[in-house]
Amino acid sequence: MSNTLTMPAQVIPELIFPAAHFPGKECVSIPPIRRDRLEGKVAIITGGAGGIGEATVRLFAAQGAKVIIADVDDDLGNSLANSLSTQVTYVHCDVSSEKEIETLINWAVSEYGKLDILFNNAGILGDQSKHKSILDFDAGEFDRVMAVNVRGTALGMKHASRAMIGAGGGCIISTASVAGVMGGMGPHSYAASKHAIVGLTKNAACELGRYGIRVNCISPFGVATRMLVNAWREDGDGCGGGVTEEEVEKMEELVRCLGNLKGETLRAKDIAEAALFLASDESRYISGHNLVVDGGVTTARNCVGL
Repeated sequence: MSNTLTMPAQVIPELIFPAAHFPGKECVSIPPIRRDRLEGKVAIITGGAGGIGEATVRLFAAQGAKVIIADVDDDLGNSLANSLSTQVTYVHCDVSSEKEIETLINWAVSEYGKLDILFNNAGILGDQSKHKSILDFDAGEFDRVMAVNVRGTALGMKHASRAMIGAGGGCIISTASVAGVMGGMGPHSYAASKHAIVGLTKNAACELGRYGIRVNCISPFGVATRMLVNAWREDGDGCGGGVTEEEVEKMEELVRCLGNLKGETLRAKDIAEAALFLASDESRYISGHNLVVDGGVTTARNCVGL
């Protein structure tokens, strides 16, 4: 029988009552959830007319930001802007064009006096039904995907950072993907583009930190947006028209089956919430980070099938 005495664990009252006051100690309290986390901020959201972009536009506007929707779909972009407050405007912008990116950012600074947030969200999936094998690699398809996803992101970083340096800081967020975290999550061109976005994010964060500019990205698992549903049609390339509620439900069910975290469905609003966190002061010391929103898919997938 052991003679070792078991001493009771020390109880530290501050850890039990974080909002209590103790003599000689500063009172610590947890602030309430704010509803104006982007009050006074100016944000550009590319690809903002639909899907994740639309959800983010709505959320940022509700949190007090002045939001510029940048997209190539003028009908959807104008309709969304008109349905929200006067704090939301639409500007046509093809992100693969440096001239249009520069004009967009210069207009935002001219109109509002500054740019606080750029969300590089515009992107394309490319043709999901053809050229999936590297044996059938299509250089033209590759160039098209890279022009929007990578060139567009890099140009956004370039011109946004120029505007932000003079203002003493800012925040740049880009949409990457689980296809940029591990292999086998998408066609070659798309996967290459999303890996590139993660790399750009890390490199730009290293350079721009000295100016108070934070650079992060978000890597979602499958979100049943119009683009994804269209891409998975037999003749789809992600650029088709509208989708039905039934098609969205089928896509969400497919994602749930493939997912690791059961009982939840990943939707555009979840990615918008992640973008809000990265854009707000709650993440003021987070930079160079890839926020993976995948319910553990990229952690759980492994070759031995655990």
